Amino acid sequence: MYRILFFLLIAIFFGCNDNLKTREVASEKAKKQKNDTPIEEPLRLTIKHANTLAELPLACLQVEYPNKLGQTLGRKENIGEPHELHPAFYGCFDWHSSVHGHWSLIKLLKNFPNLEKKEEATAKLLQNISKENIAIEIAYFNEKHNKSYERTYGWAWLLKLAEELHTWDNPLARELEQNLQPLTAIIVQRYIDFLPKLKYPIRVGEHTNTAFGLSFAWDYANVVGNQELKSLIETRAREFYLHDKKCPIEWEPSGYDFLSPCFEEIDIMRRILSKEEFDGWISDFMPQLNAKNFTIAVGEVSDRTDGKLVHLDGLNFSRAWVLYGLAKQYKEYTHLFSIANMHVNYSLPNLVGDSYEGGHWLGSFAIYTLDINRK
Repeated sequence: MYRILFFLLIAIFFGCNDNLKTREVASEKAKKQKNDTPIEEPLRLTIKHANTLAELPLACLQVEYPNKLGQTLGRKENIGEPHELHPAFYGCFDWHSSVHGHWSLIKLLKNFPNLEKKEEATAKLLQNISKENIAIEIAYFNEKHNKSYERTYGWAWLLKLAEELHTWDNPLARELEQNLQPLTAIIVQRYIDFLPKLKYPIRVGEHTNTAFGLSFAWDYANVVGNQELKSLIETRAREFYLHDKKCPIEWEPSGYDFLSPCFEEIDIMRRILSKEEFDGWISDFMPQLNAKNFTIAVGEVSDRTDGKLVHLDGLNFSRAWVLYGLAKQYKEYTHLFSIANMHVNYSLPNLVGDSYEGGHWLGSFAIYTLDINRK
């Protein structure tokens, strides 16, 4: 009797032990599978996207009206039609949208030499960015009352356009870059003159956001080797943002945002800080980004015929380009790809066929966002 009970206890013990080991192995296997789960791939710009998105700037680069000039009149002689005041960048509703519409075509031609409407795009670029037209643009910028014209959003996109031309090994790019260069030089000098005077950064979700303007200007300065501009941007960015903590991302977005004040700050700081500095800074500024379960809802657009409300489609793209850029630079943030994809997928299907209120500019945001992942 006792012998039977003894063997029964031994069997139970080893059986339980085996079950425990089985559960431990299963648990470890589950953990390994979880850790090995591939991160969702970032969305990329394809030839299909390119042919579709090219339609947006092609449809507006030489469309003069409606138009928002945004000018300050010093005298009655300053009044003129858009094509007279801005013969290079008069289309697409306003000056800055025209500039990044031209950037869009250059980016697409550069990346996709077999773009379906290559000839039409090339012809419009050559017609608009001519030496004669740029000379008139320069005269406008040199007017007494236009020193702050398009500061700093339009300035940033002009430098992004110049950067794209500079990095394209193509005869068309050399001609356009040479034609644009005098205006590029003016914008560079405007940055150099303005940034030391700016005591406080502008932390808004629209055009005047300082961090956005610094990011694009940094890219240009870095590519062309302009150390004076690059050093000034780094100095000012550190002074503006290095000691920022706990950015209130839960306050975003405001109703008309197309930029995220918190995310744009991350975008410039990831550029100028070393890995060690950035790790310390982001842990104070937005530590929740490190969490694998971090998420943020897309900006919802209630009316895409309203020029202000449709800004939120732009916010979705600009958030995505910040998250893509951060995740591509540092592997510990690759979990952010899925959030970026979610933002792109919400707004991308609405661009073509959209009203002119969004169509005249949002294509550039989509192209820039998706192009980040080609590199």
